[in-house]
Amino acid sequence: MGDSKEDRIMPSTFTSESVTEGHPDKLADQVSDAILDAILAKDPLARVACEAIVTTGLVIVVGEITTDCYVDIPRIIRQTVRDVGYTRAKYGFDAETCGVVSSIDEQSSDIAQGVDVGGAGDSGMMFGFACDETPELMPLPITLAHRLARKLAEMRRTKTLSYLRPDGKAQVTVRYAEDGRPDGVDNVVISTQHHDEVDIEQLRADINEYVVEPVIPEELRKDGRLRAYINPTGRFVIGGPVADAGLTGRKIMVDTYGGYARHGGGCFSGKDPTKVDRAGAYGARYVAKNVVAAGLASKCEVQVSYAIGVVKPVAVRVDTFGTGKVPDESIGAAVNKLFDLSPLGIIKELNLRRPLYRQTAVYGHFGRTDIDAPWESTRRSAELAEELSLRA
Repeated sequence: MGDSKEDRIMPSTFTSESVTEGHPDKLADQVSDAILDAILAKDPLARVACEAIVTTGLVIVVGEITTDCYVDIPRIIRQTVRDVGYTRAKYGFDAETCGVVSSIDEQSSDIAQGVDVGGAGDSGMMFGFACDETPELMPLPITLAHRLARKLAEMRRTKTLSYLRPDGKAQVTVRYAEDGRPDGVDNVVISTQHHDEVDIEQLRADINEYVVEPVIPEELRKDGRLRAYINPTGRFVIGGPVADAGLTGRKIMVDTYGGYARHGGGCFSGKDPTKVDRAGAYGARYVAKNVVAAGLASKCEVQVSYAIGVVKPVAVRVDTFGTGKVPDESIGAAVNKLFDLSPLGIIKELNLRRPLYRQTAVYGHFGRTDIDAPWESTRRSAELAEELSLRA
């Protein structure tokens, strides 16, 4: 490959991962967002920063919540664990018998004074990204990884493969051609928790037949180079919170772009939309996706930076990695003109003060067509294209 800017960000292969809803970190994310949704359903103006820890036989919830409503946090936790599939003690973690500890305070008055006037609740930078590798305008590696993880969970939930258990992980390596377009899948790695009596060779054959082959398009494996590594150690009986403690916000690359694009570092789950970690990332994705949908670039990354208590972003940066039809500066000027990327502006544009977050807590926040994800709309693309036609 050459030395162009686009080449430098596009290696010959790229790998991304996803995890199932039974992964301990993802279980923690779902607990946090289930509590958030329950509160927003009663109090759309609530301030919520809720984090969960899951470990052997125990769920701990900590954070800061300011609201006048009441929600039954222990009941929400147990229902979330039940929904994920930890319903039997033999799985090592059980919704009925796990301990629940809650330690919640109110939001700091020092932070609240900045949020109350519509300012950012914290300083920081958020990134949004879009590219034309998939119809969802997402990178192909993370898209395929999510599909594999979802298919794995589907095989468990439908009892098609009745020996599967809730914990699991999928990883995909996509090969790229010299023009930067996806050229095939080099390898797939799947690790899935299972019943202790299943034959490992049968499991591998089943996962290949029921998960890998239906998900990886034939055109991406037609050259015969695809290698599937299924439960490489040969055994994955002990899983979930018993095998590994889980924590809210520890799978931020799974939540976003699989490492393909940059990340500001803050997690999303358990945070109400006044938190710029969440709203800023959603707003940035919304802008980037509309730029690509408008045909202005094949790749677009948007960085938004905030100062605590300040209403407007202190900086907005657009980078199309050399794929823009007009200069990045012109796209950035149009974005600043047409989009209100203040926290309240994003909340209003995307209608974020409602219970829609638990559905995002597994299988990614972006590129979703199966859930209500308003930041995935491309309704502003025509407006952007019209604005930029004046600057071309």
